[in-house]
Amino acid sequence: MLECEMDFFNRKKTKEYENMTEKLQTIIEDGSSDSAIKKAAQILRAGGLVAFPTETVYGLGGDALSPDAAAKIYAAKGRPSDNPLIVHIADTDALPILAGEVPEKARMLAEAFWPGPLTIILPKKDIVPDATTGGLPTVAIRMPSHPAALALIRESGLYIAAPSANASGRPSPTLASHVAEDLSGRIDMILDGGPVGIGIESTIVDLTGDTPTICRPGFITKEMLTSIIGNVEIDPALIHPSKDARPKAPGMRYTHYAPKGELTVVEASDPESASDPEEAKRVADTISRLALEKENEGFRVAILAAEENSMYYSRGHVITVGSVRSGVTVAARLYAALRECDEAGAEVIYSESFDGTDISDAIMNRLLKAAGQRVLHIS
Repeated sequence: MLECEMDFFNRKKTKEYENMTEKLQTIIEDGSSDSAIKKAAQILRAGGLVAFPTETVYGLGGDALSPDAAAKIYAAKGRPSDNPLIVHIADTDALPILAGEVPEKARMLAEAFWPGPLTIILPKKDIVPDATTGGLPTVAIRMPSHPAALALIRESGLYIAAPSANASGRPSPTLASHVAEDLSGRIDMILDGGPVGIGIESTIVDLTGDTPTICRPGFITKEMLTSIIGNVEIDPALIHPSKDARPKAPGMRYTHYAPKGELTVVEASDPESASDPEEAKRVADTISRLALEKENEGFRVAILAAEENSMYYSRGHVITVGSVRSGVTVAARLYAALRECDEAGAEVIYSESFDGTDISDAIMNRLLKAAGQRVLHIS
C-alpha cells in the first residue's frame, strides 16, 4: 500500500513541477558571495531548488523535510522516485534529529571523515519524509566540506536533500556550466563555485546491518573505513547489479554517468597491470584498431586515455583523463571528459581501464556504469 501511495504522490507532484519548470528562469551567481548565499537560502526556504558546489560534485538542493521539494528534485532531474536522496547537514547535532538510531560506529566515522566525502545510512525518524528516502525506512546523511555548501545549509536553516545536479543518467557535474547545460530553466538558481576538487560522488556506507557495508565506493576507501571501525563489507549489488533489487543508496540500480555515444572499456587480461607500459601499449593498439574500423564505417570516435598513454594514439578524438599514477587526477577529470565526448559529437567511445590506482574501485564503478558494463578484455 505504501509503495502505491508513494507512486501516486510522486506522479502527481512530478507532473505539477514539470508544468512549473517551463516558467523558471535559472539565476547563476558567485557561490563565494554572501549575498548570493542569502538569496539561495531564501529560495530553498520558499520551496525552490538551488544547485551548489560540494567537494565531490555539484548538488541539486531542496528542503530535505519537504515532500514537495523532493518531488521537484526528482522532476527536474528526471530521476526515478525510488532512488533515495542524500540529506546534507552542517553539524553532527543533526544526526539524532534525522536518525532513529546513531550507533557508535556512525559517530566514529563522522569524527574521522566529516566534513568530507562520506555518506552514512541510518534508520530514519518520521521527520524525514518517504519522498526524500525513496520510500525506504533509512536515511542517507553527509556533511560536505565545501565552504559554499556549508554556508548555504547554515544560512537556510534547513537540512538539504541534494543528489548530483545533472539530468538523470548523465555524467555528474563538476562545473557550474555542466549544471546549466542539463538543468537551466528547470531549477531556480546555480551557485558557481568553480571546478570541484574530488570529482566523483561520496562514499556511501550502510550502518543499519550487522556489518558496515559500502553501497557506493568513493574517495574514502574501504581501507580507510576499516582503519576506523574494523570490518567493512562491499555490497554484493556493486559486483552483480540487480534490476529487481530496491536501491538502498543512490546509483545502485540505474545506469549513470553515461555520455551520448556508446562507451566501451578496453582493458588488459590483468586489470592491475594497467600502468605497465607494455600492457598499456597493447591496450592502445587494440583501441586504435577498433577506432579505425568504426571511423571507416562512418562513425565519430572518441578515446579516453591516461596522460602517459596519449602518445600511442593517432586515430579518433583523444581526451586525456589524468594520470595512471594518481587516481585523484583521474577522478577529477572523468565526468568532464565524458561530457567532452558529447561536445565532440562522438558516437562511439573507447576508454582505457583505470584500475590499479589508489581509488580505482570508485573510478571503475563510475566508468563501468557509464559504459553499461560493456568491457572488452584483451588476451
